[in-house]
Amino acid sequence: MAQILVLYYSRHGATAELARRIAHGVEEVAGMEALVRTVPPVSTLCEQRADTIPESGPPYATTDDLRRCAGLALGSPTRFGNMAAPLKYFLDGTADLWASGTLIGKPAALFTSTASLHGGQESTLLSMMLPLLHHGMLITGLPYSEAALNATAAGGTPYGASHWAGADGGRPFTEEEVRLARALGRRLAETAQRLGVEP
Repeated sequence: MAQILVLYYSRHGATAELARRIAHGVEEVAGMEALVRTVPPVSTLCEQRADTIPESGPPYATTDDLRRCAGLALGSPTRFGNMAAPLKYFLDGTADLWASGTLIGKPAALFTSTASLHGGQESTLLSMMLPLLHHGMLITGLPYSEAALNATAAGGTPYGASHWAGADGGRPFTEEEVRLARALGRRLAETAQRLGVEP
Protein backbone atom coordinates (compact mmCIF):
# COMPACT_ATOMS: atom_id res chain seq x y z
CA MET A 1 0.00 0.00 0.00
CA ALA A 2 1.28 3.46 -0.88
CA GLN A 3 0.84 6.05 1.86
CA ILE A 4 -0.54 9.54 1.65
CA LEU A 5 0.60 11.59 4.65
CA VAL A 6 -2.24 13.68 6.09
CA LEU A 7 -0.31 16.14 8.22
CA TYR A 8 -1.97 18.90 10.22
CA TYR A 9 -2.03 21.11 13.29
CA SER A 10 -5.33 21.61 15.11
CA ARG A 11 -6.01 23.53 18.29
CA HIS A 12 -9.75 23.11 18.79
CA GLY A 13 -10.48 20.06 16.64
CA ALA A 14 -11.99 21.46 13.42
CA THR A 15 -8.84 21.00 11.34
CA ALA A 16 -8.38 17.52 12.84
CA GLU A 17 -11.90 16.57 11.74
CA LEU A 18 -11.21 17.91 8.26
CA ALA A 19 -8.04 15.77 8.18
CA ARG A 20 -10.10 12.67 9.01
CA ARG A 21 -12.50 13.40 6.15
CA ILE A 22 -9.62 13.83 3.71
CA ALA A 23 -8.10 10.57 4.97
CA HIS A 24 -11.40 8.80 4.23
CA GLY A 25 -11.21 10.12 0.67
CA VAL A 26 -7.64 8.84 0.30
CA GLU A 27 -8.69 5.38 1.43
CA GLU A 28 -11.51 5.24 -1.13
CA VAL A 29 -8.75 4.70 -3.70
CA ALA A 30 -7.67 1.06 -3.94
CA GLY A 31 -4.08 0.46 -2.95
CA MET A 32 -3.75 3.76 -1.06
CA GLU A 33 -3.52 4.28 2.69
CA ALA A 34 -3.80 7.48 4.73
CA LEU A 35 -1.15 8.06 7.41
CA VAL A 36 -2.57 10.73 9.74
CA ARG A 37 -0.04 12.75 11.73
CA THR A 38 0.01 16.01 13.68
CA VAL A 39 2.62 18.38 15.09
CA PRO A 40 3.06 19.61 18.68
CA PRO A 41 2.27 23.18 19.70
CA VAL A 42 5.12 25.66 19.72
CA SER A 43 6.26 26.54 23.23
CA THR A 44 6.66 30.12 24.37
CA LEU A 45 9.59 28.94 26.49
CA CYS A 46 12.91 28.42 24.75
CA GLU A 47 14.02 24.82 24.35
CA GLN A 48 10.94 23.34 26.04
CA ARG A 49 10.03 20.13 24.27
CA ALA A 50 6.73 18.32 23.93
CA ASP A 51 6.44 14.68 24.86
CA THR A 52 7.38 12.36 22.01
CA ILE A 53 3.86 10.92 21.94
CA PRO A 54 0.77 13.14 22.34
CA GLU A 55 -1.75 12.37 25.09
CA SER A 56 -4.47 11.78 22.47
CA GLY A 57 -4.94 11.78 18.74
CA PRO A 58 -2.48 10.72 16.05
CA PRO A 59 1.27 10.56 16.64
CA TYR A 60 3.55 13.50 15.90
CA ALA A 61 5.02 13.59 12.41
CA THR A 62 8.67 13.05 11.65
CA THR A 63 10.63 13.98 8.54
CA ASP A 64 10.78 10.23 7.82
CA ASP A 65 7.00 10.30 7.34
CA LEU A 66 7.54 12.90 4.60
CA ARG A 67 10.40 10.90 3.12
CA ARG A 68 8.28 7.73 2.83
CA CYS A 69 4.99 9.24 1.63
CA ALA A 70 3.70 9.09 -1.94
CA GLY A 71 1.82 12.36 -1.43
CA LEU A 72 1.03 14.96 1.22
CA ALA A 73 -2.18 16.60 2.46
CA LEU A 74 -1.17 19.55 4.64
CA GLY A 75 -3.62 21.31 6.96
CA SER A 76 -3.72 24.18 9.41
CA PRO A 77 -6.21 26.50 11.04
CA THR A 78 -5.99 30.08 9.84
CA ARG A 79 -3.87 32.46 11.88
CA PHE A 80 -4.29 36.00 10.51
CA GLY A 81 -4.54 34.66 6.97
CA ASN A 82 -1.55 32.37 7.35
CA MET A 83 -0.73 28.86 8.57
CA ALA A 84 -0.32 28.31 12.31
CA ALA A 85 3.17 28.59 13.82
CA PRO A 86 3.48 24.89 14.86
CA LEU A 87 3.05 23.72 11.28
CA LYS A 88 5.45 26.37 9.97
CA TYR A 89 7.97 25.35 12.65
CA PHE A 90 7.79 21.75 11.49
CA LEU A 91 8.23 22.72 7.84
CA ASP A 92 11.18 24.94 8.74
CA GLY A 93 12.93 21.79 9.95
CA THR A 94 12.78 20.06 6.56
CA ALA A 95 15.87 21.65 4.98
CA ASP A 96 17.56 18.25 4.70
CA LEU A 97 14.68 16.99 2.56
CA TRP A 98 14.92 20.11 0.40
CA ALA A 99 18.68 19.71 -0.04
CA SER A 100 18.29 16.08 -1.11
CA GLY A 101 15.28 16.75 -3.36
CA THR A 102 13.29 14.09 -1.54
CA LEU A 103 9.85 15.64 -2.15
CA ILE A 104 10.39 16.67 -5.78
CA GLY A 105 7.57 15.38 -7.97
CA LYS A 106 5.32 14.22 -5.14
CA PRO A 107 1.74 15.57 -5.20
CA ALA A 108 0.42 17.74 -2.38
CA ALA A 109 -2.96 19.15 -1.36
CA LEU A 110 -3.99 21.67 1.29
CA PHE A 111 -6.77 22.22 3.80
CA THR A 112 -7.74 24.75 6.46
CA SER A 113 -10.47 25.81 8.90
CA THR A 114 -11.45 29.32 9.92
CA ALA A 115 -13.55 30.97 12.61
CA SER A 116 -15.27 33.28 10.12
CA LEU A 117 -16.37 32.69 6.55
CA HIS A 118 -14.03 35.35 5.17
CA GLY A 119 -11.28 34.75 7.72
CA GLY A 120 -8.46 33.98 5.31
CA GLN A 121 -9.20 30.48 4.00
CA GLU A 122 -7.70 31.08 0.58
CA SER A 123 -4.69 33.10 1.76
CA THR A 124 -3.89 30.38 4.31
CA LEU A 125 -4.02 27.69 1.62
CA LEU A 126 -1.79 29.81 -0.60
CA SER A 127 0.68 30.40 2.24
CA MET A 128 0.98 26.65 2.79
CA MET A 129 1.76 26.13 -0.89
CA LEU A 130 4.93 28.23 -0.73
CA PRO A 131 7.25 25.83 1.15
CA LEU A 132 5.84 22.90 -0.82
CA LEU A 133 6.67 24.62 -4.11
CA HIS A 134 10.20 25.20 -2.84
CA HIS A 135 10.37 21.45 -2.21
CA GLY A 136 9.33 20.82 -5.82
CA MET A 137 5.98 19.27 -4.93
CA LEU A 138 3.07 19.26 -7.40
CA ILE A 139 0.03 21.09 -6.02
CA THR A 140 -3.40 19.54 -6.57
CA GLY A 141 -6.48 21.63 -5.89
CA LEU A 142 -10.18 21.07 -6.43
CA PRO A 143 -11.49 21.53 -9.99
CA TYR A 144 -14.89 23.05 -10.67
CA SER A 145 -16.00 19.68 -12.03
CA GLU A 146 -16.67 19.01 -8.32
CA ALA A 147 -20.30 20.16 -8.19
CA ALA A 148 -20.09 20.96 -4.46
CA LEU A 149 -17.58 23.71 -5.25
CA ASN A 150 -20.30 25.65 -7.06
CA ALA A 151 -22.93 24.92 -4.40
CA THR A 152 -21.06 25.60 -1.15
CA ALA A 153 -22.16 28.46 1.08
CA ALA A 154 -19.46 27.70 3.67
CA GLY A 155 -16.00 26.16 3.09
CA GLY A 156 -14.50 24.76 -0.05
CA THR A 157 -12.18 26.47 -2.55
CA PRO A 158 -10.33 25.55 -5.74
CA TYR A 159 -7.10 25.92 -3.70
CA GLY A 160 -8.06 23.12 -1.32
CA ALA A 161 -10.61 21.91 1.19
CA SER A 162 -11.79 24.21 3.95
CA HIS A 163 -14.30 24.41 6.79
CA TRP A 164 -16.05 27.39 8.33
CA ALA A 165 -15.82 26.33 11.99
CA GLY A 166 -17.44 29.39 13.62
CA ALA A 167 -16.17 31.58 16.44
CA ASP A 168 -16.38 28.76 19.00
CA GLY A 169 -15.14 26.08 16.60
CA GLY A 170 -18.39 24.13 16.93
CA ARG A 171 -20.12 24.88 13.65
CA PRO A 172 -21.01 21.54 12.02
CA PHE A 173 -19.60 20.49 8.68
CA THR A 174 -21.87 21.15 5.73
CA GLU A 175 -22.62 18.44 3.19
CA GLU A 176 -20.55 20.35 0.60
CA GLU A 177 -17.56 20.70 2.93
CA VAL A 178 -17.58 16.94 3.57
CA ARG A 179 -17.89 16.12 -0.13
CA LEU A 180 -15.04 18.45 -1.06
CA ALA A 181 -12.73 17.13 1.67
CA ARG A 182 -13.26 13.56 0.53
CA ALA A 183 -12.88 14.60 -3.11
CA LEU A 184 -9.54 16.25 -2.30
CA GLY A 185 -8.29 13.10 -0.58
CA ARG A 186 -9.36 10.96 -3.54
CA ARG A 187 -7.81 13.33 -6.07
CA LEU A 188 -4.52 13.41 -4.20
CA ALA A 189 -4.37 9.61 -3.93
CA GLU A 190 -5.32 9.12 -7.58
CA THR A 191 -2.69 11.65 -8.65
CA ALA A 192 -0.01 9.83 -6.64
CA GLN A 193 -1.05 6.57 -8.31
CA ARG A 194 -0.93 8.07 -11.80
CA LEU A 195 2.49 9.58 -11.13
CA GLY A 196 3.73 6.25 -9.80
CA VAL A 197 5.51 8.06 -6.96
CA GLU A 198 8.05 5.88 -5.18
CA PRO A 199 8.99 6.77 -1.57
